[in-house]
Amino acid sequence: MKTKKLLAVFTFLILTISSCKKNTETAVEEIETTFELSSNQAVSDNLTQDDNDVIVEATANADLSGTSPSNPPGPGGTVVTGNFLGSCAIVTVTGSFPAKNIKIDFGTGCLSPWNVVRKGIINIVLTDSLRKTGSTATVTFDNYFVNGFKREGTIIWTNTTVANSGTPSFRRQVLNGKITAATGAYWLHTADINITQTAGANTPNNLTDDVFSIAGTRTITNAAGRTRTSTTQTPLQKKAICANIDQGVVKVEGPNHYAIIDFGNGTCDKEATISIDGRTPRTIILR
Repeated sequence: MKTKKLLAVFTFLILTISSCKKNTETAVEEIETTFELSSNQAVSDNLTQDDNDVIVEATANADLSGTSPSNPPGPGGTVVTGNFLGSCAIVTVTGSFPAKNIKIDFGTGCLSPWNVVRKGIINIVLTDSLRKTGSTATVTFDNYFVNGFKREGTIIWTNTTVANSGTPSFRRQVLNGKITAATGAYWLHTADINITQTAGANTPNNLTDDVFSIAGTRTITNAAGRTRTSTTQTPLQKKAICANIDQGVVKVEGPNHYAIIDFGNGTCDKEATISIDGRTPRTIILR
């Protein structure tokens, strides 16, 4: 009888230890999944803002931004840019509103002055001038890569500017987004984002002084089907003269853990940090 009791106690202890170990491993796995997906979310936000640079410059150069307060682009006017596209990008404009087509072909590799390497094609369909309230720009990709990340999906920009407000604003929806890293790892993403131009609106033909504030909701899903949702805690900042988002905070929610993505304090670099449940932040590279 004593032996049976000891055996029962021993078995109970083994099962308890095994269960605790399994629970610990599951918790660690979930934390690492939240970190991985948060890192993917930060890269997604950053790459989507890169699209903004491309679209704004391409439309301005093609005289498709809309009526400007002074010094209109095209004949008789000059657009000041940082040449974000790179001199090797070929821009072709066809059709007419409400289906004006802009094709931006970066060929097999085009290096911008900001050390961003793009290749492949971005297609943009404009319903009207980019600065006109209510206009939309629908963006799709054709074998398109940015610094080794392949882009897929559809992005819709809608101009939500209040007439005569002097503050340009946009709604950006990411539909069926997919990003594949150079390693072959991929993730899916969607977003519903509001963008407000906080600087440079009074100098519409000088793109180099533009600054944008970004806030909204997002979802991110890895190849295993694990999903996280995120919301902006502090609006993100994207300056035209910086290749990356340089400020702002996003909170990513997991089943039992959360992550904080911190894009920095406004210093232009390619880093962000991620902290899980308030733990010591880890640094990631945005592209």
